[in-house]
Amino acid sequence: MSHQSDLIASDILAYLKQHENKDLLRFITCGNVDDGKSTLIGRLLHDSKLIFEDHLAAIKKDSQKYNTTDDEFDLALLVDGLQAEREQGITIDVAYRYFSTDKRKFIIADCPGHEQYTRNMATGASTCDLAVILIDARYGVQTQTRRHSYIVSLLGIRHVLVAVNKMDLVDFSEARFNEIKAAYLEFAGALNIPDIRFVPISALKGDNVVNASTQTAWYDGGTLMQLLEAVEVNRNAQLDAFRLPVQYVNRPNLDFRGFCGTIAAGHIAPGDDVVALPSGKRSKVKAIVTFEGEQADAFAGQAITLTLDDEIDISRGDLIVRADDAQPNVAQAFDAHVVWMNESPLVVGKEYAIKLAGKSVFGRVSKIAHRIDVNTMAQLDAEQIGLNEIALVTLEVNAPVVFDPYIQCRGTGSFIVIDRLSNATAGAGMIASVAASASKSLDEMDELERYRAFEVELNGLVRRYFPHWEAVDLSKLVR
Repeated sequence: MSHQSDLIASDILAYLKQHENKDLLRFITCGNVDDGKSTLIGRLLHDSKLIFEDHLAAIKKDSQKYNTTDDEFDLALLVDGLQAEREQGITIDVAYRYFSTDKRKFIIADCPGHEQYTRNMATGASTCDLAVILIDARYGVQTQTRRHSYIVSLLGIRHVLVAVNKMDLVDFSEARFNEIKAAYLEFAGALNIPDIRFVPISALKGDNVVNASTQTAWYDGGTLMQLLEAVEVNRNAQLDAFRLPVQYVNRPNLDFRGFCGTIAAGHIAPGDDVVALPSGKRSKVKAIVTFEGEQADAFAGQAITLTLDDEIDISRGDLIVRADDAQPNVAQAFDAHVVWMNESPLVVGKEYAIKLAGKSVFGRVSKIAHRIDVNTMAQLDAEQIGLNEIALVTLEVNAPVVFDPYIQCRGTGSFIVIDRLSNATAGAGMIASVAASASKSLDEMDELERYRAFEVELNGLVRRYFPHWEAVDLSKLVR
């Protein structure tokens, strides 16, 4: 859906051109259950006049059956579409809404607040640039507020708007707003979120959502919509080096061989010297091909096909980088934060499938450094990780993988963990660094580390040449 514009009727091509060139902001709404996330999105769309009349009529009709607000209609029904969501008045799955204003295009991810759906929230946040964290003015900062804020920080979102909702239920108290603001800032001091802004709102009544409220004369900031339109979001990875994870090798005929993928970071141009990793083979960019034809250059976020001067071996899962850029890490072990998403806990030593930047390998957690208590930020000892828990672990894989720290580049620093029996996504991870054991020589390793390193290498060969064999467990042989 787009905003209302006179150009739609008078000059549709001019309108489409104007719409195409707008900046796009992806943001997530999160917080504790029943803090008003879905109602807020409904209010944003309703007061911005971005709801079609037939959709609005359907919502008013459904409100007679599901309405819990004692209002003319329930705005939350605009995004809570599942029957179970409407019956319980909660959000279960991530709902996406698309709209635009005169200044910007938006994609909203409305995420659930229940602890059991934390994995859904982490999925929705993984592609966002900004987070709107709602806090019920009556209850203040709660467990899920802390949990979601920590995940937002972990996923590299650097802009947060804290919307203190339901201010109408506390008589728009400035003291209460300042109390919640102080409590949140105290907690967020330990998080890596450099840009935090606060706004007092009533999503149900519309105060300070799209239109400024007369009830908050003490507040001199902008409305939520004004802040969303004005916030400067730097989407460039901290890493300026070129990274192209190869997703597909395009070979339509004998005269063309291209390597397709979406640029994760940096830029590239014909004539640039490149290196394919992990093989280390070198070549030079011959052309950059897109749907529109060949281009003079390409930047992060673009889906492209590269052709090279030399016929070097590059496969899906390899990484193409510029030769003169900072090089990524190539290793078989790394430390990473993992958000566990499976009912079955993560078990040390169990083999999982790992997908990282298009490459699929087998691996296992060799060590859990600590589990993180999101309430206190305390680092706790743990032997396994349960559903929705977060931990720092060491992962060992059976083949060399190429990666950057997640804080530098999302596209080459994130991975998913897949249960090999059910083929379900069991966890999501953000790489912190190369594991200490991976940077050691054999002489520097103790006996157990040598066994582990040899076991990873041996299982890599087993999987490659004897895919139906079970993984080798050297500890059984040693006993």
